[in-house]
Amino acid sequence: MGIRKLKLTDFRNYQEKEIEFGDGVNVIFGENAKGKTNLLEAVYLISIGESFRARRTEEMVRFGAELGKVKADIAWEKDIQEIEVMVNGGMIMGKVVNKRKYLIDGVSRRRNDLLGLTPVVIFRPEDVELVSGSADVRRKFMDRLLSQVDKVYENSISTYEQALRRRNKVLDAIREGSVSRYALTFWDGLLIKHGGVVSEKRSELIQYINDLFAKSELFKNIKLIYEASAISESRLTQYKDAEVAVGYTLVGPHKDEVIIKEKERDLSTYGSRGEQRMAVLALKMGEIYFIEERGKKKALLLLDDIFSELDSVHKQEVLRVTEGRQVIVTTADEDDAKMFKRAKRVDLT
Repeated sequence: MGIRKLKLTDFRNYQEKEIEFGDGVNVIFGENAKGKTNLLEAVYLISIGESFRARRTEEMVRFGAELGKVKADIAWEKDIQEIEVMVNGGMIMGKVVNKRKYLIDGVSRRRNDLLGLTPVVIFRPEDVELVSGSADVRRKFMDRLLSQVDKVYENSISTYEQALRRRNKVLDAIREGSVSRYALTFWDGLLIKHGGVVSEKRSELIQYINDLFAKSELFKNIKLIYEASAISESRLTQYKDAEVAVGYTLVGPHKDEVIIKEKERDLSTYGSRGEQRMAVLALKMGEIYFIEERGKKKALLLLDDIFSELDSVHKQEVLRVTEGRQVIVTTADEDDAKMFKRAKRVDLT
């Protein structure tokens, strides 16, 4: 299984671009600002249905164009499946349209129909925010990972987030005196039901990664601490007055935190840049193996110019994990490109 062909139309800096990939390592080589990361973004979009960096969908559309397209041929043993994602600014030829459209073999589908078809793990320098950034970054890491391999989780986190937005609006209305507290009853039930699923599956994920670390000589001193914000009827009752006062929900999985420690030190506060990068690599290894064990498919690895961030020991760990998987690597360094002896190379000019 893997991506055989990728075609971009009016996507980022590409007016038209078509690339064929090999089964193993594929090296995308070129100077900075040539669009290497844009290619990885397109592959990620095909796999996840969203970008790993665009804050707004229209950012992915080439300047001056109304509609961007990414199309990929995915090999499934002897079968080929075509996946296409279209992105726009919400308006085409004067008509309001959805900002994203997903097609599988030419048939319009939902985003969650894409999840798990081509499981993907991306590793880039900016991922140091997994350790040094806010709790929201780590929650999104868990959400994207779990949603690729667990449809129940994807449904629960989606329902939870929708219910949370609606409940917060009701809290605002209660504060303004336009509705009573009884208006919260339905949304409370949804949050408790689906929040419980989210918390349980996040806890299982963290336990899996910790067990993996314990077996690894390289990462044995790293441990994840899952600090769940439990949600229940009693907890919502406990904070009912405070929630009305601030106008949003104070407990639940949207308040969860994951602490990353190395020998009891919180790496977000006390870790050096090198230690934080090591922890990110450890998390990515956990992501790869969890996806492959639960999803029963090899993960597609996207490595975005990461080798300048790693020492020789951790470079070797990355090289080891690329074996037996389809990998797309971007680099502007000839020495890094030469590390992959049998790679298919694409030069961007």
